[in-house]
Amino acid sequence: MKWLAEADLAEIYGQPKPASLRKVADRLTDDYAAFLRQSRFCALATVGPEGLDASPRGDDGPVVRIMDDRHLALPDWRGNDRIDSLANIARDPRVSLMFLIRGSDTVIRVNGQARITDDADLRQAFEKQGKQPRTVIVVQIGEIYFQCARAVMRAGLWSGADDSAGLATPGQILSGMTKGEVGGATYDAEWPARAALTMW
Repeated sequence: MKWLAEADLAEIYGQPKPASLRKVADRLTDDYAAFLRQSRFCALATVGPEGLDASPRGDDGPVVRIMDDRHLALPDWRGNDRIDSLANIARDPRVSLMFLIRGSDTVIRVNGQARITDDADLRQAFEKQGKQPRTVIVVQIGEIYFQCARAVMRAGLWSGADDSAGLATPGQILSGMTKGEVGGATYDAEWPARAALTMW
């Protein structure tokens, strides 16, 4: 098997078409801002000494808050407390965000640099049900653009049957990995109530 170098790829794929380049902005346009205000979900990609990390981020409204045309604020709501993404950002500010909008095949990409803050006023601005995020990620936009819709279209992401039938539950995964010491049916049964109490 031959492994391809950058020069090989350039020969195979050629030059990107004008639309692929002209869609890129170095700040929010009105149209891109409208997409972000509708997006409740994004994937956050970071890089650190141990490697790469991609983390799902979601909210019951816009997943990020637009601070100005170059900056986005992403609250760090409750999760697994591994802080993989946060630790990476603290050591290497490069980030990439991929925004999905339910029902739309258009994906919005943001590449830039991020910092983490526990600023009291900013945390309070995100308060929900009396709870605040412990920290907020502030992203400076380097570039923003829409991604080709073909991947979402091929996957039929917003249509079709439930693909999760027959997959192991988190409790079953944990039980299998720990020989029954952690997880199991009790974990799965308790999860909905635990999640409801710790959503924010």
